[in-house]
Amino acid sequence: MKNAMGIINLVEPTGDMKELTAHRALGAVPIGGRYRLIDFILSNLVNAGVRNVGLVVKDQYRSLMDHLGTGKEWDLDRQRDGLFILPPDQVTASGARGDMDLLYRHLDYLEKSRQNMVIAGGTSLICNIDLDRVLAEHRAMGADITVIYKPDWDKFDDRCTLLHVEPDHRITGIELNPIRPRSRDLSLNICILSKALLIEMLDQSIASAKTDWVKDALMRNLRNLKVYGYPFTGYVGKVTSLRSYYKTSMALLEPHIWHELFPKERPVHTKVKNEPPTRYQESARVSNSLVANGCIIEGTVENSVIFRGVKISKGSVVKDSIVMQKSVIGEGCLLQNVILDKEVVVTAEKNLVGDPDYPMVLGKKTVI
Repeated sequence: MKNAMGIINLVEPTGDMKELTAHRALGAVPIGGRYRLIDFILSNLVNAGVRNVGLVVKDQYRSLMDHLGTGKEWDLDRQRDGLFILPPDQVTASGARGDMDLLYRHLDYLEKSRQNMVIAGGTSLICNIDLDRVLAEHRAMGADITVIYKPDWDKFDDRCTLLHVEPDHRITGIELNPIRPRSRDLSLNICILSKALLIEMLDQSIASAKTDWVKDALMRNLRNLKVYGYPFTGYVGKVTSLRSYYKTSMALLEPHIWHELFPKERPVHTKVKNEPPTRYQESARVSNSLVANGCIIEGTVENSVIFRGVKISKGSVVKDSIVMQKSVIGEGCLLQNVILDKEVVVTAEKNLVGDPDYPMVLGKKTVI
């Protein structure tokens, strides 16, 4: 992996995430009590030995930069290589350009990099995968491009990219957000290719004014290049809408999924915050929940994900919900199937009830 660099594409659709991406990129959305979505693809890269990672961003990336800092938690604060933010210039920031155009604006970053291979991915699909093994298979097959996919996917509730993979692993077709899917092989949006090929595809994309990676680069070259699929059979969490975010967050409460996503041999790194342990008062009742550090729990918590620094007052019940950092829930409240963003205040005696398929969401710093 010393010969591979990482490119993380943060130019991802966020409209279906509504309040959760009103002030942040998709990769900066909190999940699992203490993580952000970007932590998973970034940890996959650094756990495999990648030490040069570029982040392609377009807008609303201040929260992301605050989370990543110098890259210290991922061992990317280095004199050579390290973590690089690749922001848009004034032209691309205001225009409706594709991700290939945004990366082309930083062609010098690619050309000056010491590595010859590129591992490119996004943040909307989370998994814990051994990229060393994928790279070895990529070389063994003599592939030009290898795309990692999840076989037998059956959760077609929102946007997805499906691959048509032949028995010899050759990819012969791609479906984008199909209404009637003909494939069950979900692309994880993680690709491996040579740096030289990526630069060549960037040149072709800009010359033809077609700048979407999947539609204009990958699909157009299925016949010209050896594009193969690599099946990943482990757990995959999909976060492309409020509904899928809620479903994925609730799935983390299942022990076998948690252990598969957070194995000791491939840890998921995140920003470290030194906070005291959570304080459980005598009146607290907590079951089947993830509760981060720094909380004060006086009420009842069931089947929920509670982030750092949350206060749940006496007499309140939080069920099947997600409560993000530094939110405060007053006395005598009921929250069920609810998502609270950071620093939300719910005053006493409020009942907030959503539906598992349509959870109620309160945006950042809302007071109700």
